[in-house]
Amino acid sequence: MGSTSADSHGDDGVGRRDLIKRSAALGLAAVPATGFLSACASGGGGDDSSDDGTKGATSKENPFGAAKGSKLDVVIFKGGYGDDYAKAWEADFQKKLGITSTHTGTQEITGKLQPRFNAGNPPDIVDDSGAQQIKVDVLYKNGQLLDLAEVLDAPAIDDPSKKVSDLIIPGTLDAGLQGGKVVALNYIYTVWGLWYSGKLFKEKGWEEPKTWDDFLAVCQDAKKQGIGGLAHQGKYPYYINVAIMDLIAKKGGLDAMKAIDNLDPKAFVGSDAAQAGVEAIYEVVEKGLLMPGTNGLTHTESQTRWNQYKAAFITCGSWLENEQLKQTPADFDMKFMPMPLLPDSALPFTAIRAGSGEPFIIPAKAKNLAGAKEFMRHMLSKEWSTLFAKEANSLTILKDGVDPSVKLRPGTQSTVEASKAAGDDTFRYLYTEWYSEMGAAIEAASNELMAKRIQPKEWLKRAQAAVDKQAKDPASKKNHRD
Repeated sequence: MGSTSADSHGDDGVGRRDLIKRSAALGLAAVPATGFLSACASGGGGDDSSDDGTKGATSKENPFGAAKGSKLDVVIFKGGYGDDYAKAWEADFQKKLGITSTHTGTQEITGKLQPRFNAGNPPDIVDDSGAQQIKVDVLYKNGQLLDLAEVLDAPAIDDPSKKVSDLIIPGTLDAGLQGGKVVALNYIYTVWGLWYSGKLFKEKGWEEPKTWDDFLAVCQDAKKQGIGGLAHQGKYPYYINVAIMDLIAKKGGLDAMKAIDNLDPKAFVGSDAAQAGVEAIYEVVEKGLLMPGTNGLTHTESQTRWNQYKAAFITCGSWLENEQLKQTPADFDMKFMPMPLLPDSALPFTAIRAGSGEPFIIPAKAKNLAGAKEFMRHMLSKEWSTLFAKEANSLTILKDGVDPSVKLRPGTQSTVEASKAAGDDTFRYLYTEWYSEMGAAIEAASNELMAKRIQPKEWLKRAQAAVDKQAKDPASKKNHRD
C-alpha cells in the first residue's frame, strides 16, 4: 500500500539492511524502463511566479529559485516508515538553504488534505500513501498535480552534469505515470512477496518452499503443531492480493500481468493463469491453513501475531521490517522470499514483484512550488537517500543510493539478496496506480473469497467486471503497457 500497505505502502501501508555494496544491490532488480521522460511535457500545472517570497533567483546550484527564508508545508504519511526521515531531511534543508518547514505526520491523509485541496490551499509536498491515501489518479484527473518532468530533468545534486532522472533505477518512475506524465515520485524501492522467521524455520526443520505444493506442506505441518500456515492482513485485502496477483504473473508471465493492466476482456475470465492463482489461494482457505482470526485483523495485528510465531508465513511488501521493529524479537531473523511456483509457471521461482512505492506529490497549487521542487531534488541525492535508509530501514529508487557504511537489518538484507537473485526477472502491476476504483473492487472480491462467502469462479467474474467497467472510461485509453 507504501505501497502501497494499509499503513505504510504499497498501496496502503509501509515499513521495511552487512550492507550491500549498493551498486550490487540496486543495479540488479530494475523493472523494464519505458523511456517515458522524452514524452513528458516540461514543468506544468502550476505557476512559480509569486510575490510572496517563495521565489528567488535561479542559479546552477538553485535551478528552481528556492527562496531563503521561505517556508515549506510538508505532509508525510506516518505509517510503516514513520516520519523521522522527513524530519531529518527538513533539518538539513533548513541548514543548507535557510528554508524552514511546517511538518505534519499523519495517517489521515484524505481527512486532513481533501478539504485543503478542495479549497485550493494544499501543502507544498505530500507523501500521499496509506489506507487513507488520496488516490493519485483522482488528483490527476482533477488537474491537481504538478508534472514532475522539470524536477526529473534538473541537474542531479551528486553529479550536476547529469539529470536527476539519470541516477534513478530504470523503470521505477513508471508507477507515477498518469496519462504519460510522471505526476508522483514513488520514492521507495520495494519488493513484495512472502515473509517468514528464519529462527522458526530452523527450529521446525522447514525449508523455504519453492513450489506451491511445498508451501502447502509447510502450512499443513505448521497446523499440526498448532501454528497458522498463512497470515494476512484481513481488514486490508490489498495484502492477500499480493499473493493472488504474484501467482497470476508468475504462472502466466508478463503477458498475464499486462492483460490486467491493459484491461483485456479476458484478463480474468478466460485466463488460465488467473484461475490457477485464485484457486491456489482458495485452497489455503478451504484446507484451514490460514492463521486463525487473520481475516478480521488489521495489518499490524496480523503482523504482530506472526512476530509471535503464530503463523509460518505472511504476505507483505518490504516496509514490513521497519513497521514491525518494536514487535519483532531480536532473534526472529526476518526473511523475505519470492512467491512459490504453481505447476508450469512461465516465470522462475526467483522472479519477484519489485518496483517503487510510497508516492510523493507536489500539488499544482502549492504556494512554495520552487521550494517543493528543490526539496524533491534533494530527496534524490545520496545524502538524503542514506538518511532515509538509516531512519526507515529501506532502500530508495536512487542508484547506489546508500552509503556503504550503513548496515541493513536481516529482513531488508534478504530483500537485497532476493533482488540480486531475480536479476531481470522482476514485474510490477500498474493498475493499482492507474485505476483505484478497479483495484478497490478486486480487493472487495478478495475479502469475500478469504471469508468463503464466494468461490474462485465468482471472484474471477467480479474481477473481470471491474476490468470491463474501467475499460469503458475513455481516460483509460491514455494508459497502456506494451
